[in-house]
Amino acid sequence: ISACSSPPALEKLSEQFPGLHVYTGIIDPTVNDKGFIIPGLGDAGDRSYGT
Repeated sequence: ISACSSPPALEKLSEQFPGLHVYTGIIDPTVNDKGFIIPGLGDAGDRSYGT
């Protein structure tokens, strides 16, 4: 279960764990050069704790 996924991550999971069921809130289509999902969630820790 995930809040946000990207196609490259889902492909890698599918290759390594055939038959795995993934439940995700949204699939954002883009990752940046560091592998971060764009637009993604931003800094989830900061959002959670209001910092």
